[in-house]
Amino acid sequence: MLLVGLTGGIASGKSAVADLLAAKGAVIIDADVLAREVVEPGTPGLAAVVQRFGTDVLTADGALDRATLGQVVFADPAARRDLEAIVHPAVRRRAAELTAAADADAVVVQVIPLLVETGQTDAFDAVVVVDVDPDTQVDRVMARNGLAEAEARQRLAAQAGRVERLVAADLVVDNSGTLEDLAAEVDLLWQALDAWPRTDVVAPSRTPHPGDSTP
Repeated sequence: MLLVGLTGGIASGKSAVADLLAAKGAVIIDADVLAREVVEPGTPGLAAVVQRFGTDVLTADGALDRATLGQVVFADPAARRDLEAIVHPAVRRRAAELTAAADADAVVVQVIPLLVETGQTDAFDAVVVVDVDPDTQVDRVMARNGLAEAEARQRLAAQAGRVERLVAADLVVDNSGTLEDLAAEVDLLWQALDAWPRTDVVAPSRTPHPGDSTP
C-alpha cells in the first residue's frame, strides 16, 4: 500500500487533483467530505457543535449552517480549535476504517487541508502539495465562496503559508494553469507515485489524523 497525503491551500485545486487521481485508480479519502458527514443531522458531532456554538449555527431544517459557523471560527482561533476538537476525532476514526478497507496494493490518497499545520507529514509515504500563487487563491475563494477580499485573505491566513507547505512536500503539483495543464501535471505525479516505495502493512500508528480547514 502507498499512503499519500494530499494537501494545499484553500482553493488550490486539491479536489480537482483528487478526482484525476481517482480516475487513475487511487482510493480517495477526503477529510472535508468526512468532516461534513460527521456533523450531519442526528449525529453526535452535530449535537456537540450545537452545544458549543448554539442553535444559531443551524438552518431552519436543523442542518449545520456552514456559512454562519465559518464566520465564527475563521474570526476566532479559539473557536476554530474548539470546532476541530469536535470534528477531527470523528474524522480520524472514519478515515482509519476506510484506509483499513483498501486493498493491500492500493494507492490511498488522504486529502487533508491542514496536513502541514497539524504535523501529519510523517504519517505518509509521500506528501503531495497542490501549489498556486496566493493572489490566484484569493480570487478563487472570492468567486467560489462569495466572500469579500478581506474575508478571503482571512481564510488564507488561517492556514500554513505557501513556503511552509512547499518545504514539507515530497512532490508538488502546479495548478496555476488550465485544466489541461493540471491533467498533465497529475499524469507526471501518477508516474512518480507508481515508482514510490510502498509499505507492506498499514500500522495503527500510521493512520493519518485528517484536519479540516472549513466547517
